[in-house]
Amino acid sequence: MTKLGTGLRVATLALATALAATLAPAVAQAHGRGHDGHHDHGGTFPAVLQLPNGFQPEGIAIKGRTAYFGSLADGDIYAVNLRNGKGTVVSQGPGTPSVGLKIDHRDRLFVAGGPAGNARVVDIRTGAILKSYQLATGSSFINDVALVRKTAWFTDSSNPFLYGVPLGKHGNLPDASAVVKLPLSGDYVQQPGFNLNGIAPTPNGASLLAVQSNTGLLLRIDPKTGVATKVDLGGYVLANGDGLLVIGRTLYVVQNLSNLVAVFELNHAGTSGVLKKTITNPNFDVPTTVAANGRWLYLPNARFSTAPTPETTYTAVRVKR
Repeated sequence: MTKLGTGLRVATLALATALAATLAPAVAQAHGRGHDGHHDHGGTFPAVLQLPNGFQPEGIAIKGRTAYFGSLADGDIYAVNLRNGKGTVVSQGPGTPSVGLKIDHRDRLFVAGGPAGNARVVDIRTGAILKSYQLATGSSFINDVALVRKTAWFTDSSNPFLYGVPLGKHGNLPDASAVVKLPLSGDYVQQPGFNLNGIAPTPNGASLLAVQSNTGLLLRIDPKTGVATKVDLGGYVLANGDGLLVIGRTLYVVQNLSNLVAVFELNHAGTSGVLKKTITNPNFDVPTTVAANGRWLYLPNARFSTAPTPETTYTAVRVKR
């Protein structure tokens, strides 16, 4: 999802197991140290992207033909040109994990900070941290983020809350005092282990969808009240549910240890969905999150079932939507 490095990965693995086109010029010129610096791979839109050894990817966000990955090892942000596979670190991490990622039209990357209990906003053109927010104290795991109606909403896999960072006029980043701590109620019941994980808007943008990893439930959450309602998926259980992506009325749910993506057609309000298909690929090795580029999906392989070392190899995989 290194200062926490192996210990964090082992802890995350234990929890998971228990839960059964060229880079933009500013990016291309960015300099980064760590994770072996640059990776240069030829070819046109490679089906497998090579990430730095020891990187431990978790989150992904795509803008144009550039994919951004966050490191669970030390929080680095690594940018990859989808056309040729070339990559470089564009923002040095704080030494704590980068987990879920989302990017806005102002070239700002919103980053969930995992066990650090925080979130930060990174300028992908310069790598600078524009703002940091301490969302939770004590035991927490800020896991994923969704940008919905001028608010960045973050899940906490350890606590029964969502955290909202409301954006001001012209998308201005607020002071820490403006952060919303939204208690969850209704059909949400806090359980041992990893709770809320991936998050995305409903097709109509009025509510939030979030998967509860340890129950396999998809929940529709009112962002005004925190009341959660189970989404009717026709009995399908989202075992190992992780990252979510909504495009139109299509919902993609990554089921990490299951090595598949479940694809649903939702109704407009996101109260129910019908399973249309599942996607798998022989190159999947515990994918966690998903982002789209045209007719393709890209998923980073977190390899939670492989003990991480500085030499462990990591990839991201391209599959058809």
